[in-house]
Amino acid sequence: MVTIDLIEDAATLIRPYAVRTPLLPAPWSGLWLKPENLQPIGAFKIRGAVTAIARLDPARRAGGVLAHSSGNHAQAVAYAARAFGTRAHIVIPDNAPHRKVQATRDLGATVELVPIEQRFSRPAELATLTGKPMIPPFDHPDVISGQGTVGLEIAQDLPDVDVVLVPVSGGGLISGVAAAITALAPHAKVIGVEPELAGDAAESFRAGRRIPWTPAQTARTMADGLRTFTVGELPWAHIRAQVHDIITVTEDEIADATRRLILQARLVAEPSGAVSTAAFLHHRDQLPAGRTVAVVSGGNIDPAVLRRLLEQA
Repeated sequence: MVTIDLIEDAATLIRPYAVRTPLLPAPWSGLWLKPENLQPIGAFKIRGAVTAIARLDPARRAGGVLAHSSGNHAQAVAYAARAFGTRAHIVIPDNAPHRKVQATRDLGATVELVPIEQRFSRPAELATLTGKPMIPPFDHPDVISGQGTVGLEIAQDLPDVDVVLVPVSGGGLISGVAAAITALAPHAKVIGVEPELAGDAAESFRAGRRIPWTPAQTARTMADGLRTFTVGELPWAHIRAQVHDIITVTEDEIADATRRLILQARLVAEPSGAVSTAAFLHHRDQLPAGRTVAVVSGGNIDPAVLRRLLEQA
């Protein structure tokens, strides 16, 4: 389990590279927004990627790093690798948005597109062939402790927070946030939110064991950053011990929250980053009462999706 000491150390490591995002009062009473869309690569993933690469032995880091991602972690690893003077080879599923793929290439990484079924197997092959260190998107203590700095900042800025809503995919973000909140604001409840069409974590939480979904199932959601089809082993340990609940939101609710964040909160969020706000707007009856923070995890929205959502406004 990741400790608060590891998270506080990560906060020091990421300080030169990541934005310490503020808590913004939302237009909707009782809600604060944690706008991770303001990060240099547009998502919280920079925190975990920088932490993991910074903690590598310098000689090993110099030989390059590997990663796999649906898009935001890819950009984060590419950004961090460039900052530390090394190269990144990143495997991305071929259903990822073109904008995220191109942004990763623009940051200097080598991108290898694969069928979604090879998202995990191909990186494992590359690690065996090259011996380069893997920077995983979620299932690693360094990555989790980096993402936990989101929770650290929430607890510092709003010590009397009651509820923290966090998007869930592989579980790196929610496990890090839960570790920090448990240590610093133990009265608060951390609640995961994911799309109904990619609800493997919610089903797993109800069953008390990890239940993977198929790539075809999770690919249905517009929230492309939340299409991972199972939570990681280490995130699952945190979720079981430190997360109060995981709920799901519909595609219409995600679309509505994305539009309202743009038009009312003046924050550009991608659908993956808007699910936590969707839970507050549409499922308040399922949430504990009190001061609530919704983590807006990213803002790398596909232009075609943005156009379609705004046309429906």
